[in-house]
Amino acid sequence: MFDYIIVGGGSAGGVLANRLSENVNNKVCLIEAGSADSSVFVSTPGAFGAHMYMRKFNWGFNSQPDDGTNSRGQFCPRGKGLGGSSSINAMVYTRGHSSDYDHWAALGNPGWGFKDVLPLFKKSEDNENGANEYHGEGGLLSVSSVDRNYYKLEDMFITAAQEAGVPFRNEFNSDELEGIGNYQFTIKNGQRAGVRKCYIEASQKSERRLNAL
Repeated sequence: MFDYIIVGGGSAGGVLANRLSENVNNKVCLIEAGSADSSVFVSTPGAFGAHMYMRKFNWGFNSQPDDGTNSRGQFCPRGKGLGGSSSINAMVYTRGHSSDYDHWAALGNPGWGFKDVLPLFKKSEDNENGANEYHGEGGLLSVSSVDRNYYKLEDMFITAAQEAGVPFRNEFNSDELEGIGNYQFTIKNGQRAGVRKCYIEASQKSERRLNAL
């Protein structure tokens, strides 16, 4: 007997299961159709892309033909397994443009403006650079920077873009995103830090009563 049954163990379902199981009196069941296998293709950042066509980890959906795509369908990779698409994405940590959130709020969705959701993003985050106006630390989602010494070609590209007039950005999760710079990633200790590892497995290793099926 469970108090809560969550259907879908993807990014949203995994976070919800973690939050509900914070109350140790709650018995939570998380149901996922995909695999529970923690494959090296998922955990290793360098293996990104290998699972794009591996049906074990990817539902491999296709969109309907659309006028904007010259009447063609588009391949839409979606994560299959615990952690959902956070297990197959590129691990780039970007939240989207602030104007999108403000637009949602303006459409009649109070509480969805950028300033409204920013505290929640910061709460979820454990940024290796520490907390500031746009980032948090101590949360469950690990966010890290890449050692720039390994990417000389990238530095040359950034320099060339600046010479062409493109502004440099140190931050891609603020009010302003237009420009060029270096992203941060959801990677910790050389491994993918997705919802499976940061939220689902963290709950299962504690005293909480979370079952994943």
